[in-house]
Order: sequence, then structure tokens, then C-alpha cells
Amino acid sequence: MPVETIQSRHHCKLWSVAIPKKVLKLVQDRDGHCWHCGREDDLVPHHRINRGMGGSKLLDTPDNLMMVCAVWNGAMESNAEDASAARGWGHKLAVWDDLTRPVFDRGAFQWWILSPEGTKVFFGDVPF
Repeated sequence: MPVETIQSRHHCKLWSVAIPKKVLKLVQDRDGHCWHCGREDDLVPHHRINRGMGGSKLLDTPDNLMMVCAVWNGAMESNAEDASAARGWGHKLAVWDDLTRPVFDRGAFQWWILSPEGTKVFFGDVPF
């Protein structure tokens, strides 16, 4: 299985390209930017419900995957405050959470529901 190194100034992570190419392409086409900061480069796939160390490939679905920058991906996994914020925005889910839980796009200030087909459905704006 090939392994790629994703590097940024703040983060270096080895990840295995185990996500099916068709699923990954759907997610990349749907997202195109980091859900946290809006970056369009240095993006990595992130599982909303963690697969764990070599966990179930059943979680490699478009509604469980989102593209985020490598910095935010690392922060969610290593910083308790960031992980808590990510849970509030639907970026991280517990194993018992429903994948229809909305996801917050911080750049657009909008909530979306990710579909198993690889699309997103508008859920609402954040009132100012």
C-alpha cells in the first residue's frame, strides 16, 4: 500500500492511501477547500468518525469524509480544545453519532449535510 507524506510548516503526517480512489475523488470534487480555514492547498482527507489504527473501511464514505488542511487535521487529533471545537462544528463525530449531523463551513458561515453520494445539502446560514 503506497504511503504519502503530507507536509506543511506546522505539520507532517504519514497517511496511507487506503480510501477508494472513486470515493476520494467525490470528496475532493465536493469540497475543494478546507472546511476550517478555507485553504485550497495542502488538503488531506479527514474521517469525521475516526477509523482508528487500521479501522473499518466501512467508514470510507463521502458522508464521513471531508477535506481539511493538514494543519487543522493535525490540530483536531492532537489538541483537546481544537477537538472540542471540531465536534461542535461536526468535523469530528463520536462512533454513535449520526452521519447526517450537519457540518459547519467556517469560511462561508454555513451548515451543510454531507450525503453518502458525495454531494452536500445546504442546511442553513449562521445568523449574525
